[in-house]
Amino acid sequence: VYLHHMNKASWKSPSNIALIKYWGKQEVGTQLPANASISFTLSQCLTETSIEIAEGSGVEIWLDGNLERSFEPKIVQFRERIRGHFSFISEGKWIIHTKNSFPHSSGIASSASGMSALALCLCDIALAKGELDETSRIQKASELARLGSGSASRSVVGPLGVWGKHPEFEDSSDEYAIAFDNIHPNFEDYRDVILLVHQGQKSVSSTVGHSLINDHPFAKARFEMAQSNMSRMKEILTNGDLKSFVELVEQEALTLHALMLSSNPSFVLMKPGTLMIIEEIRAKRKKDGLNWCFTLDAGANVHFLYPASDEHLALGFVEKVLKQHCQDGAYICDQLGAGPLRQ
Repeated sequence: VYLHHMNKASWKSPSNIALIKYWGKQEVGTQLPANASISFTLSQCLTETSIEIAEGSGVEIWLDGNLERSFEPKIVQFRERIRGHFSFISEGKWIIHTKNSFPHSSGIASSASGMSALALCLCDIALAKGELDETSRIQKASELARLGSGSASRSVVGPLGVWGKHPEFEDSSDEYAIAFDNIHPNFEDYRDVILLVHQGQKSVSSTVGHSLINDHPFAKARFEMAQSNMSRMKEILTNGDLKSFVELVEQEALTLHALMLSSNPSFVLMKPGTLMIIEEIRAKRKKDGLNWCFTLDAGANVHFLYPASDEHLALGFVEKVLKQHCQDGAYICDQLGAGPLRQ
């Protein structure tokens, strides 16, 4: 007999944007990163997910109230991957209801927010069943999230998440992410306007992109560079050096895309609008001496980052200059967030 309260949970989890990028796994088929990464946890781009484990078998996923068959294979694969973690994983039918606070095809990675929300739900059920204790809940949720989507491991924590073993980040691990909160006041409430250049499916999935790094001629140098950039980023976040932050964040974003451009087969995820926005931000920064910068995910959209104190000026710039390069003039205002919330 199913004890109802033990088989239901609901969480709201945010997306995140990597400052030092994760691109490449230790070996094919593992969800372990080839280098450490660090990300801003966002606050407005959220996925709200609830799960009920009912009698029966299989999975049923409802997106915005509609049955979404296309999500099933990913969840079935995830369930298989995490089987050994709790006794109830293979039991019953998973009924999942999920919705995003951002448009589904907006090119914002919903896998990070979605898989972290689902992992947190499963950990709540494990808590209720006595298979997990509160002290290891966050770590376990991050580990499960990682097995669904690598970057999802970082969405479980805030205001920043560090994933991947690194000598300068105490307790860091390839298995799960840890929170990084030793940040200078300059970075508190940091803003991120997500400029939606392309709202639709990416031409190349992240999974395929990651696999192409395996035989990449620059892979080894990239992994070393990322580890050393992690050390630099830790210093910058702690001492509040905005100028160095701008340089490092943009270098990382362009390196990510350079790896895609130079892989075999190569692929271009930037669009003309992406380049126009980059040019505009750089020109404005140079002209007015501002600490504004951009970063990019594995896609065409641009994350425009700036300190909270510049908000009025920056939003005026978005409206007057940047939004013309966005699809249908669409953008989302976000900022550094504290992490997921139990519903």
